[in-house]
Amino acid sequence: MIAMIALIRNDVILFLQDKRALMLTLLMPIFLAGFFGYIFGGSGTKEMSKIEIALTNDDTHVISQKIAAGLKQDAQIHVVELALVEAKAAVLKGKISMALHIPQGFGEAAGAAMFGRADKPELPLYFDPSQQSHVAIIKGLLTQQVMQHVSAQMMHGQSGIQSVEKALNELAGKTSLTPQELQLQRFLKSLKEYQGSAPASADENTGAGAGFAMPFSTREEAVAAKSSFESQYNGYAHSFAGMIVQFILFMGIDVGVGVLLARRLGLWNRLLAAPLSTHTLIIARTLSCSLISFFVVCFIFAVAIAFFQVRILGSWPGFIGIAMSFSLMTASFGLLVAAFGKTAEAARRIASFATLILVMLGGAWMPSFLFPQWLQAFTLWIPTRWAVDGFDAMTWRGLGFSQALPAIAVLTAFALLFGALALWGFRREQGAR
Repeated sequence: MIAMIALIRNDVILFLQDKRALMLTLLMPIFLAGFFGYIFGGSGTKEMSKIEIALTNDDTHVISQKIAAGLKQDAQIHVVELALVEAKAAVLKGKISMALHIPQGFGEAAGAAMFGRADKPELPLYFDPSQQSHVAIIKGLLTQQVMQHVSAQMMHGQSGIQSVEKALNELAGKTSLTPQELQLQRFLKSLKEYQGSAPASADENTGAGAGFAMPFSTREEAVAAKSSFESQYNGYAHSFAGMIVQFILFMGIDVGVGVLLARRLGLWNRLLAAPLSTHTLIIARTLSCSLISFFVVCFIFAVAIAFFQVRILGSWPGFIGIAMSFSLMTASFGLLVAAFGKTAEAARRIASFATLILVMLGGAWMPSFLFPQWLQAFTLWIPTRWAVDGFDAMTWRGLGFSQALPAIAVLTAFALLFGALALWGFRREQGAR
C-alpha cells in the first residue's frame, strides 16, 4: 500500500511540474468550450441571430408590396433588398442564406388563384445548400404573409373588388357552367354583396388586421431547470461537458503513451524488478490518472461556474459521481492503449483517431439529438455519450441523483472492462517474455 501511494504521488508531482502541459490541459478546453458555447446560445442572454435573406420585388401590386413590408417587419429575418442578379450572386458566395423573388404580376395572379380560377403563381426561392434548414422557416413566414394580405385584398381591397367583378364577368360569358363553376359563381356573388355592404378597411394601406390571420398563437416555454439564478438554457454547460470529455480522454492517451515510453526505456521492467507486481503498478497508474482527471474536471467546471454562468442545477453528488466514474474510465482507457500498443507513436495515432470518433459520436461537438435516429440508438453503446448526457443532466437540466445513476453505472462498467482487458494484455505480454 505504501508503494502504491508513492507511485500515485510521483505521477501527480510529474503532472504538476510540467507547467506547459498543465497550462494546455487546463486552458485549451476552457477556450474551446467558451467558443462553442457562445456559438450555440451562450448563457441564454445572447440575442438570437436572424436569418438574412435578399428580397427582389419586381411587382408594384399592392399585395406584393404588403408581403414585402410584412417580411421586413418580421423579427426572425433580416431583409436586404437587392436586384435579382446581385441576390443570386450573394447566395452563391455564401454571403446570404437565400434570396426571394417576387415576380411581376404575382399580386394579381395570387388574388385570382385564391378562388381556384387561375393557376397558382410561383415565388422563386434561391437558397444556399449548406443552409437548407432555413428554407422551411422562410416558407412558413411566406405562407403567413401571402395568405393574410391576399385574403385582405380579396375581401376589402379595391383590387379584390376588381378581381371578383372580372371573375363574375368571365363566368357570365360562358354558355354552360360546370357544377363547380356554379358554386364558385354563387360564392363570388355573395362575396360581392359583402364587399359592397362591409365598411372599408381602416387599414387599407397596411393590410394589418384584415384578411385571414393565423387562427392560433403559440406560447413558448423552455422545459429546463428553474433556479433563482436563471431558467434559460445555457449553451456553455453543454460545450464545457463536451470539451472536458474530449480533453480528459486525450489525457488518458498520454498516460498510455507514457507507459509505452517507460517500457521502451526499460523503466517499466525496473519497477517490476522491485517488489512490485504488475497488478500494483496498473492500479497505481489508474488511480493517479483518475485523481488528476477528476481535478481537471473540477477545475474547468469551477471556471465555467465563475465566468460563464454555468450552474450545477441538479444533484451535486450525482455530478461528483459522474466526474469520478468518467475519470476512472479514462484512466483504464489509457492503460488499455498501453497494453495493446506496439510503439508509442503508433499507439498515439490510433488512440487519437478512436478518441475523436468517441467524442464525435458522444455528442461532445454537437448535441446528439441532431443525429439520425439510428445513430442516436447506436451511440448508447458508447461511454462518451453517457458522460456528456450525464453532465448535461446534472448542470442545465437540473435532474436528480437518480438520473445520474445510469451514467455512473455505465461509465464504471466500461472502466472495469477496459481495466480487465489492460491487465490481461500486460500479463500476456509479461508471460510471453
